[in-house]
Amino acid sequence: MHLLSQTSSYVCTRPQSWLLIDLLSLCPFSSLFGKPFDGGKRMDHGGPQDQQQHPAEQQQPYHPQPPAMMRLYEVQKEVSTLGPQVCTFSGLQNDREYKRMERELTQLLLQVDQVDTEGKLELQGARKRAAQEVEGLLRYLEENASHPSRLAIDELSNAARELVDERVVAPQRAGGVAEINDELVDALQELVLRLTQIKTEGRVPLRKARYRALTRLCAVQDVLESRTPQQTLSLPLSGDTHEAVNRINQVMVKVSMARSQLLALLMGLSGRDSCAHLSRILTELQVELDALDVSGNAAIRNYRKQVVEEINGLLKHLDLEGEGDDTRRYDLAQNNSIREIEAVRAHVSHLREGVLRHCVTGDLSFRPKAELQSLLTHLDQVDTAKNPCIREARRRAVVEVQAVVTFLDLREALVCRQPGPGEHPSHRAVWLVLGSLSDLQAQVLGFDGKRADKSYMMLEELLTKQLLALDAVDPQGDASTKMARKQAVKFAQNILNYLDMKTDEWEY
Repeated sequence: MHLLSQTSSYVCTRPQSWLLIDLLSLCPFSSLFGKPFDGGKRMDHGGPQDQQQHPAEQQQPYHPQPPAMMRLYEVQKEVSTLGPQVCTFSGLQNDREYKRMERELTQLLLQVDQVDTEGKLELQGARKRAAQEVEGLLRYLEENASHPSRLAIDELSNAARELVDERVVAPQRAGGVAEINDELVDALQELVLRLTQIKTEGRVPLRKARYRALTRLCAVQDVLESRTPQQTLSLPLSGDTHEAVNRINQVMVKVSMARSQLLALLMGLSGRDSCAHLSRILTELQVELDALDVSGNAAIRNYRKQVVEEINGLLKHLDLEGEGDDTRRYDLAQNNSIREIEAVRAHVSHLREGVLRHCVTGDLSFRPKAELQSLLTHLDQVDTAKNPCIREARRRAVVEVQAVVTFLDLREALVCRQPGPGEHPSHRAVWLVLGSLSDLQAQVLGFDGKRADKSYMMLEELLTKQLLALDAVDPQGDASTKMARKQAVKFAQNILNYLDMKTDEWEY
């Protein structure tokens, strides 16, 4: 099978040093290896398309291929199998799968080195390109497994694992009760936020590793948060109310044990259990509950329903083993919610350019506030699926819309302002600063550089000076001046935060 049709991510994420070329055809080896060896992309040997593209070659007689070229063909096939595995591997260098691929690639490199070219320049060039291709896979495998971002993901995952083990799993294994409080929930949330900020540079293996870590940590959060209120509630019914209640209570004990096993699985703290095994246990508990005769007792039916919902809540987290292999899950550029957000951002960018263009000419008639408000409503309806990366993407898009709205509001306020003769001097000073902030905000809205740029540092310095100017304003007891200065300070800080957000190189 043609490697390009096997996985698009393989082509998109190959190292830049690799050369992309056309498909092979059944031509003599001089033209076959006259182009760089590409690791098995040219696998459609002599297909109908190739025959149509090379009519002259169809009439050429068959030329027996030298043994060296046939061996390079075999290497090519093996590389075409290993290529997709290497380019989607998201583990570390001490993983068994990494060592296997490294060993097989090293063996291929040795085999290429042993190919006898018989002194022929064409075969020597082909062997060199084959070696470069295998070396490229080895280098790419090592780069991703030892990348600083990959190590950072592992470090945060280990921190989460230790936290869950110490506070939840270990106490329950010892027969005690886990203490789940706001401190634990906040600590996990902080780790989630730090994971979302890790840069992947668009590399599929790093995206995949970050997605897996985030998915498991968010699942742990969900399990813990759904369990929290149940620790403080007494059982709704006593055991002697109905004989079915005892059975339900027994199932509840097993569900509690299954919850602990699930947390251990999610955090990699269980070496014996598997998601499939735990899924069977929970399904059996559902069957056991379904077989209970509740004799028309509404209260017991409701109790059973609560336990069934508890089991369903645990079952939904047991499909994590394979979902990381779905590109649409970890490559958020393909996510429908992200596409909606990006469409809104493109619309906002268009409106922002129009607003700035009209402001340069002093024309304030272009005020698309209603359109901007509708975009905010659209963003509020985007489904984030509890994915922290999508939530952050939506938040940033909301900030972009609000930045344009506040710019329009301030411009309108400055134009409509009619100070009276009795205006307090301090109040007038605040409005002077707001006028300067409006001009600076226009520059920030149009800024499209990096933090190392001189224009960025100039804008940051000028905004800081406006904050200092506001700090120097003495309200002299005037209530309206105090309120105006407070709002102006918040406005200046929001502009600085927006400038910082535009240049932090955040990615999905």
